Amino acid sequence: MFSAADEEQWKIITRQIDETDYYVVIVGNRYGSISDGVSYTEKEYDYAVSKGIPALGFVIDPNVESLAKNTDKEDEKIAALAKFKIKVKQRPVGFWKAADDLHGKVSIALMKTFNTTPRTGWSRATSIAGPEVMQELSRLSRENSDLRSQLSAAKNTEAIDRRTHLQTRIETLKSVGKTLQLRERGKKTWDIEVNTNLFEIFCHLAPDMMVEISIDSASIFLGVMYKPKDIDALSPTAPIPINHIGLYFADLASLDLVEPSKKKHQVADKSSYWSLTQEGIDVLKLHRATRLEAQAAKASKRNSHSSARRPRSPSETQEKNK
Repeated sequence: MFSAADEEQWKIITRQIDETDYYVVIVGNRYGSISDGVSYTEKEYDYAVSKGIPALGFVIDPNVESLAKNTDKEDEKIAALAKFKIKVKQRPVGFWKAADDLHGKVSIALMKTFNTTPRTGWSRATSIAGPEVMQELSRLSRENSDLRSQLSAAKNTEAIDRRTHLQTRIETLKSVGKTLQLRERGKKTWDIEVNTNLFEIFCHLAPDMMVEISIDSASIFLGVMYKPKDIDALSPTAPIPINHIGLYFADLASLDLVEPSKKKHQVADKSSYWSLTQEGIDVLKLHRATRLEAQAAKASKRNSHSSARRPRSPSETQEKNK
């Protein structure tokens, strides 16, 4: 750790170890600098153990042949190193052969020790979390809570505004009347007239437009939906004028409800295709959700009335008369 061998240096070493969470000692084939008959490395190790600091030892594999320059030659140091290795081996220890091998083993051993023997950490919470810090954390927590409340309120307001906007779209569509002209089978002219509105037309076509619908298919589908009961059959092709269907789509597009489909088609396919925009999807979802909610409320009311009219059983009648 340090090279100088005086009392002041040892104080620095011990202070550093006191602030350490884990101590790792790597023992090779040299004992190191000696002070009072003991190497600094061994003194550090003994001090860390005495302070209860988890000590991880890694001793070089005895089968590794070291270079002469990396090996002690004095008998005193050789003997001291052997005793130190025995001391380190009294605790769980790992053996290493090369630097790459050592790197992996130290990393793995540290990770395991972090889990089995968790420590406070390098920055002590007791030294940094003073009253000022706690007050600031409390203020930030309140501010965070206030911001969350404001965000939630803003989202609720946005949702209400969005629903109001979509409902306005629906009312606009309902207010736009349309007279459909239908062609009976075998005839060349569109002599049948049926009154409706743009919202009804939208509701009929919208489910298919969640993917796409061609202008020809829209003409046929609307013809089926609006065919008067006293008419035997409509023309199988263009029962409603194609140019009229195009105008309906143009009206819906002006309200940002539909757009030309982005799907690719064969070159030979000359028909135009339309799909819902996100605005159109939202209008359809609101309409259908509102209708389902109304149906559920009606069913619940009907069930409650049915329960109220249910005749009492003899046991229930007797219980009431008691």
